[in-house]
Amino acid sequence: MSAFDTVQETREGGLGPWLAFTGCLIAVFMQMIDVTIVNTALPNLTADLAASPSQQLLVVSGYSLAFACTLLTAARIGAIFGRRVVFLVSVVAFTALSVWCGMSSSATELVFARIFQGAAGAGMAAQTIAILIASFPPHLHQQVFALYGATAGFAGMLGPIVGGGLVTADIAGLGWHSVFLMNLPIGLLAFALGFRYLRLGKPPERDRLDLGGVALSTVSLFALLAALADIQQNSWRAGPFGVIAAALVLGAAFVAYERRLTRRGGSPLVRLDLFADRGFAIGSWLVASFFGLFTAFVFTVSITLQDELRFSPLRTGMAMTPFALGAGAGALASPFLVKRWGVKVLALGIAVYGGCVALGAGYLWVTNGQVNLLLALGPVFLAGLGVGLFGVQLQPLMLSGLKERQMAEASGQLPTIEQIGNAVGLALLSVVFFRAHTLGGSVLMLSAIAVGAVAMALPTLALPDPAKRLR
Repeated sequence: MSAFDTVQETREGGLGPWLAFTGCLIAVFMQMIDVTIVNTALPNLTADLAASPSQQLLVVSGYSLAFACTLLTAARIGAIFGRRVVFLVSVVAFTALSVWCGMSSSATELVFARIFQGAAGAGMAAQTIAILIASFPPHLHQQVFALYGATAGFAGMLGPIVGGGLVTADIAGLGWHSVFLMNLPIGLLAFALGFRYLRLGKPPERDRLDLGGVALSTVSLFALLAALADIQQNSWRAGPFGVIAAALVLGAAFVAYERRLTRRGGSPLVRLDLFADRGFAIGSWLVASFFGLFTAFVFTVSITLQDELRFSPLRTGMAMTPFALGAGAGALASPFLVKRWGVKVLALGIAVYGGCVALGAGYLWVTNGQVNLLLALGPVFLAGLGVGLFGVQLQPLMLSGLKERQMAEASGQLPTIEQIGNAVGLALLSVVFFRAHTLGGSVLMLSAIAVGAVAMALPTLALPDPAKRLR
């Protein structure tokens, strides 16, 4: 089992832990907004760089692919060399790679820059939960987790709005480049706060890096997502199915290898015993599903509004503003409502989101794409409200049954689950429902997202219920 970072000053009180926490939240915001901000800028950078459909998908999913494939390794490296050091190095790398993205002069260069940027983002994200646990006493964990979840979720929702504003403003003639270059001042601020106020001791002991687990997990995930991207571009062929089958075999081999390593007293990349906790097991499935559906939703809405309905980036951002406002309202209300009514609030939230997305799909189909933004205002706000109610409290509830040391182990696994959902969800849904960017494809994709969201409501009720514990 990996050693948990010891705490020197952070639990003694004062502003230091909160300022360090602010630096972590800024890094989370920067990392998460880059998942979705590129969607609004995608048509402009596609025209500027002459990006092919596969390159467009890789600009979006390549980031999540690299993130997902390297998170487990990044979490283990943080446990070995210290969370503070790995976090700060990753912030610097992410900021520098964001500048590379913003200065890219070809689609291929941007794809590679995004992949490396995703790997650096993994270095930041894999340390964050462990840092939060180490920095605050247990009675504050639910509060800081709620702030962490709200920041991550709101950043993802704010991405299309900020992207639309930046592309339209065309500051200094930068156009789409500014959606990446904006990370330079943000990254510098995150680094300054972390360097000054983040005080974590070095791990008391150092585990070895599970190289076998690293190889099996990375290759299996990469093979799966690469095959899905190939199908997206070149239609259904025998070759990618063989790669998918090989990826699944490698995934099974990874699980068997990790189990054997655990029995032998080694330091596995993934602690499979965490899944013995019902809340963590159910929550993991819900987190992967939610992030996959949400990333696919943002991607589909951006493509639909700009490519098919010919909205400008600014109008696209304006159309998504009620969604972000609703999500913010839901995020603020969720902790209080969950405390009173428990997990039923989350189930209702994801069901409302799915119902509103279904309503939007039906509206597009009936009107043949003639959208009245004023008429759509209410359902769009309610969809965001549902996302806020569901997303903010999901992680604290799924972690609530774990012991403190187990939560440190979960620090790498939880972001990995999120990003696997991001990458696999977007790729899989795009392959099955959205291969052709047409209005009919949009309606079908949104319908699939709606069905998936509503289907999540029932298993959500099986999460640990804080309302029942209070009785």
